[in-house]
Amino acid sequence: MTVKQIAELVGGKLDDDTLSGAIINGVSKIEDAGPGEITFLANQKYARFIEAARASAILIPEALTVSSPAVLIRVADPYHAFLKVVGAFHPPRSLIDPGIHETAVIGEGTRLGESVSVGAHVVIGKSCVVGKGTTILPGTVIGDDVEIGTDCLIHAKCSLREQTRVGNRVVIQDGAVIGGDGFGFAPVDGVYHKIPQVGIVVIEDDVEIGANTTIDRATLGETRIRRGAKLDNLIQVAHNCTVGEHTVIAAQAGLSGSTLVGSGVRIGGQAGFAGHMEVGDGAAVGAQAGVSKSVPPGVMVSGYPARPHREELKKEVAIQRLPEALQLIQQLRRRIEELEEQMRDK
Repeated sequence: MTVKQIAELVGGKLDDDTLSGAIINGVSKIEDAGPGEITFLANQKYARFIEAARASAILIPEALTVSSPAVLIRVADPYHAFLKVVGAFHPPRSLIDPGIHETAVIGEGTRLGESVSVGAHVVIGKSCVVGKGTTILPGTVIGDDVEIGTDCLIHAKCSLREQTRVGNRVVIQDGAVIGGDGFGFAPVDGVYHKIPQVGIVVIEDDVEIGANTTIDRATLGETRIRRGAKLDNLIQVAHNCTVGEHTVIAAQAGLSGSTLVGSGVRIGGQAGFAGHMEVGDGAAVGAQAGVSKSVPPGVMVSGYPARPHREELKKEVAIQRLPEALQLIQQLRRRIEELEEQMRDK
């Protein structure tokens, strides 16, 4: 592609039209990009790389004042523009051959839509529905009575247990387990008895679920992941939880049973939730936070136990000053002891 074609693709403006015919062959990070490649600058802290950049073209914010040997393409949002460019150089490709692999096992009464692709050693149970254009990669196991929408991508060795409901354009990464039993046991006379987990999991449209993430079926009713939510790898979502629309959860976070997370929430990696609580719309939870009570809408919490972020920052500052405070206390103690000694001598 030429620089001019890229500028047209992203709706950008060239600083120097005389270089509009320069050829771009690939994409890369700003610190690694070389001749023939395009990169971007979205965060001001990387501005130091621009003057020394070896890239042939750089996408930059419209108002940024900078000089560079590269062709500069000014756009409203460099990161979003770069995503378009990456997509142009790396269009989606088929991960398996079209059709149903000869080793796949399809249960009685299961209906597959048009252009469905099923990989090697996939097992699909009885009375399932798989929507058109969906791809299921090798080794995945799908239980009875599962419904999967259109244009989904289910990667290798996933498990979708019985009666799971999956919407349209859902991506489930390798090894995810959807609909496993929730952790429900009742103690009777010192012995734990399993509580039957008879609910289901519902995954709405445009959700992405990371590798080895587990989403448990409800005890009764449903565990639901709402439209547009994005879950990273190695996340645990327990029985009867709800994750709201367009909420994002980073790796290794854990939601205990009946945690209700609102829309547009951001949850950092390794955050933990005690369960039976609500996280309001637009809230944010810092990495490794231990959340033991509900979080109001729009509030950011962090730390253990989780508290409003500003309070946590004050606590951290105070902790850093503890060695100095301890030294001062020791000095004051010695001074008091000296004064007491002087008073006794009188």
